[in-house]
Amino acid sequence: MKTTLDLPSDLVREMKMRAAQEGRKLRDVATEIFRRGLSAQALAPSTSRSRVQLPLIQCASPVAPSKELNPDELSEVLLKQEVKWSR
Repeated sequence: MKTTLDLPSDLVREMKMRAAQEGRKLRDVATEIFRRGLSAQALAPSTSRSRVQLPLIQCASPVAPSKELNPDELSEVLLKQEVKWSR
């Protein structure tokens, strides 16, 4: 099938040099490069974004604390909870 592509001149120059070095047609070199690129993309891990599953943290008490905790207090509470879990 014939088609027209607008490719960067430096890319076409490299493809022509490769074709000349290997004694092949530009068409064959381009076909090989396209096929390699498509198969590499199919084998590569998906880069589509997926939702991150965050862990569910169970609190000791289902009731929220009566006061807001500052970062140091919160860190202390979490540290105590980790120590308790590790025992």
